[in-house]
Amino acid sequence: MAGKEYVCMMRLHSDIPQDRVEKVLDEFQGPLYQRPPVRSSVKRRLRIRTVYYNRFIEMDERNVLFKVGCEAGTYIRKLCYDIGEVLGCGAHMQELRRTRVGPFIEDESLVTLHDISYLFSRWKETKDETILRKFVYPMEKALQLIPKINVRDSAVDALCHGAHLTAPGVLSLESGIKIGDVVAVFTQKGEAVTIAEAAVSSENMLKMDHGFVAKTKRVLMPRGMYPKMWRSNQ
Repeated sequence: MAGKEYVCMMRLHSDIPQDRVEKVLDEFQGPLYQRPPVRSSVKRRLRIRTVYYNRFIEMDERNVLFKVGCEAGTYIRKLCYDIGEVLGCGAHMQELRRTRVGPFIEDESLVTLHDISYLFSRWKETKDETILRKFVYPMEKALQLIPKINVRDSAVDALCHGAHLTAPGVLSLESGIKIGDVVAVFTQKGEAVTIAEAAVSSENMLKMDHGFVAKTKRVLMPRGMYPKMWRSNQ
């Protein structure tokens, strides 16, 4: 799951010196135990989420503005509550703004909702696909941060039919893949084919000459984009 970044306004329940606040923010980095709040979309089970950084921005009386980068599934309102407990004054999340999801960064947004409305109406009139490309990213951009496996053209259509990836189909891959990791399977041209789960580590993938190396979880490419080069049992 892609990491996220937020700018948070935390409200302290009593006056605390700024240096003390900054010190405690630094302590809430790394793997943290979190139990989701009562009002949440998941079960309230204790779990571990990683906070990559907490960057103090400014403080105005009891309002603390900071930037947090974290693993997906981290509850910032729970983070604020826990920080308040350590400070001994109590705290809650006052405002929250998401500034990044995976490779998508707020500062790199090139169009507004008004632009999208205008461009979409233009596309409906002209059916010119280049207009859509001004505000719709290719799905490959969303997979930039996921480890990648590049496959031979001969393996593509079988994968599009839901087959698992076998060793002979692997052409190249990124290092550091571990068993159970989510991986993106690409063609030699850089087209996304599937999302899969690694069945072996990257170290062993290129050593294998047969057997499954990744289990297909979701097919992204339509069938028939590449020639069928596999045999049916029927």
